[in-house]
Order: sequence, then C-alpha cells, then structure tokens
Amino acid sequence: MAPPTIKAFTGLLSLLPLASAAAVPSHQDNLESRQAACAPVPAAGKYPTYSQLPLQTTMPDPFLPLAYTTTDNAAGSASFAQDVMTGKGKNRIQTPEEWYRCRQPEIIQMLQEYQYGYYPDHSQETVKATRSGNTVNIEVTAGGKTGKFSATLALPSGASSSKPAPVVINIGGMSNQPYLQAGIAIVGFDYTRVASDSNAKTGAFFDIYSGRDIGSLAGWAWGFHRTLDALNLTVPEIDPNRVGVTGCSRLGKGALAAGLLDKRITLTMPMSAGVQGTGPYRYHGLSGQDETLENSKQGAPWWSDSTLGTFVNHAENLPYDAHTIAAAIAPRALVIDQGTGDQFTNSKGTAVIVYPAAKLVYDFLGAGDKIAMSVRSGGHCDMSGFNSILPFVTHILQNATLTKNYDDLGSYGSPMATAYPWATAVPKPA
Repeated sequence: MAPPTIKAFTGLLSLLPLASAAAVPSHQDNLESRQAACAPVPAAGKYPTYSQLPLQTTMPDPFLPLAYTTTDNAAGSASFAQDVMTGKGKNRIQTPEEWYRCRQPEIIQMLQEYQYGYYPDHSQETVKATRSGNTVNIEVTAGGKTGKFSATLALPSGASSSKPAPVVINIGGMSNQPYLQAGIAIVGFDYTRVASDSNAKTGAFFDIYSGRDIGSLAGWAWGFHRTLDALNLTVPEIDPNRVGVTGCSRLGKGALAAGLLDKRITLTMPMSAGVQGTGPYRYHGLSGQDETLENSKQGAPWWSDSTLGTFVNHAENLPYDAHTIAAAIAPRALVIDQGTGDQFTNSKGTAVIVYPAAKLVYDFLGAGDKIAMSVRSGGHCDMSGFNSILPFVTHILQNATLTKNYDDLGSYGSPMATAYPWATAVPKPA
C-alpha cells in the first residue's frame, strides 16, 4: 500500500502572491473598491541596503511601510529619522483590514529578504508519510530531489480519531509529562536531520534546497511544517486545528519562524530565544551576555541568510526588530518565555520592550488576549519554562480558563515605553 501523500496546503502565509501586498483588490463591492492601494514592495534582492535606511535607535514603527521608511523620503528634512521613529511617518497603516491586506504580507516578505531567506514554494513539494508505532517517517520531494526525516509521537491518554488531542511539536526536547497529563500530544523531530546547525548545510531540507541563500532557522521551520503535514496524513488522534510549536534558544528562533510562516500554527512558543528570535537587536545589553546581531552572526552565520550579514555594525538601520516578527504572527497566539537568570539572552529586553511593543499591535488588531509574556526565575532553557507557560497553552489549545497574569513582568517591573515612542501614535480604527 502506498504511503499517504499530500501535494500542497494553502496555509503558508509567506507564500501569498506578491501582488497581495502591492495591489488594490478588484471586482469587489464599493467599499473594497475604495480601499487605498498598498505600499509598493521591492522585488526579491532589490530591497534597500543599510545605507538607504535611517538610523533608528528605538524600535521601528510596525505601522510604517518600508517604502516610506527609506531615506529618499526625507526630502531634506532634518527630522526625518525622528519622525519615522515616533510614529509621524507618512502613509502609516490605519486599520486592521489594511494591516492584514498590506502590512502583514509585506513584513513576512521583508523578513525573508533581510533575515531568513526565501521559504520554498510548497506547492511544488510532495509529502509522503508512514507511521510505525510512535514513529512517523516523512519524505518530501521537489524538483527531482528528496529529503527524508522522522518524528516521534507521544499521545495523551484517551486520544482517538473521534476525540483528537491538540499537539505541541518541538525540537530539542521539552517537559513532556505535564503536557501529556493535560491532554496534549507531544511530537518531536531531530532538527539536525532536517537542517544542520553548522555551515555544512546538510539534512533533508538542504538535500532538496542546496545552494540557496537560506538559513537553518527557515530549514527548521520547514521541518515543523512538513511534520504537521505528516501528522495530518497518518495520525488521526491529533487535531490539526490545535497546533503549538516550540523550541529553546536557537531552536526557539526556529519555532518563532515556524509560527510566522504557517497560518496552521495555532500557538507559537519560543523559549529563551534571544537575538534573531524574540531578543531585540537594539537595547541588547539590558541583561544576559549582551547578545547582538554582530556576535550572533559571527558565531552562527548559518542561522540566517547572507543579507542579514550586511547589517553587521549597522543593526540600528534594520527596518524591523523582534517585535515586528512577533506582531506579524497576530492574530494567532504567541507566548514568550524568558528566565531572569538567563546568562545568555537578553531576557529583560524581551520582557520590557519586545513583548509590550508587539502587544500594541495585537491590541490594535483586537487580539490582545492572544499574546503572553512568561517571566520566570531560572536560567537559559530551564525546563521550568514549559510549566510556566502551560496555563496559557491550555487556555489557547483547550479553551481552559486562564489562571495566570501574563502581563506581569515580575522583577523587571514595567514596560520601557521610551524604547518604542510610536506607542503614543498607534492608529485608532473608527
């Protein structure tokens, strides 16, 4: 019997046609025909360089399209950079409808250009899967090349095809038992078999896509997505509409990318993720080891594409930061874990800057209850983090009553609002 096969799915937000971020909808009712055109979006490889972007010492305004951020808009104004940073840029997004139609797809393409590399076209892939006990074998073919890897499954008591369980897919391991006891399935795959954590560019992803300028974070995101395809083909005891993704440290960066690039992901759960994840490029020295774009790109250049390397020593010219990545996931749920004893990542910067800045966008979209910040004691990738976020996980995946305040930043105190001065100019939809 041939293994189940899936040719494509339609949930991948990053594969929206470029026209969706640059064209006015046509043949719609009169209201839609009056919608403003989206800002123009550059072609791949034609994005502004750091020298064409203003120096932004605070977190970039997520409501300002890239086309109106570049320095050629200054027209000789000495206050241009300040205007861009404080929410006074021109042609900002004004409504949730405009955000979803224009800005969200623009951000997702921009992040592929500047950070991740361009995610493969899944419509050109064929996925086959077989299940043997608790192992799911996955085979992906595209362009005459094939990549293979496997995932391991743990089901909670009582899960069945008639009563499917929500699932959390993880890489690098997690605290399984509390989740299984809560009725949540756990699936893991060996991320090194998907994309190497080195310049070797080996693994199932690179078996198919060798030679591309794309980082391992995107490769690991692809592994999450193809694992979900395989679960949908072979594990009817899992509910495909209640899916979380998680990982810690560099793997948390990969989980964040997975949540960003696939609308099927219900809940994104990055743990101690740091720079290139939920850690800010700006304000990088608030806690931890002062993790920066420069030292992360030097230590692990393979995580991201080569374009990000062109911003080394120019990180404050980036037209986005970690809050932009987080905001682009909305309205789907996001819970961010950080430990106050984390010796590596900038937990404080994530808690008092990235989280509240992203939450402003979630609030603007009417989804403020879908983002959470879990500040705990303990160090980097402490397994207690999974217990700390579990109440929010069960709230999102099982509709359990939320019993914990995830706006509480603990010993870090209050948000550092001076880091995102555009907060006083968040659009107010009519």
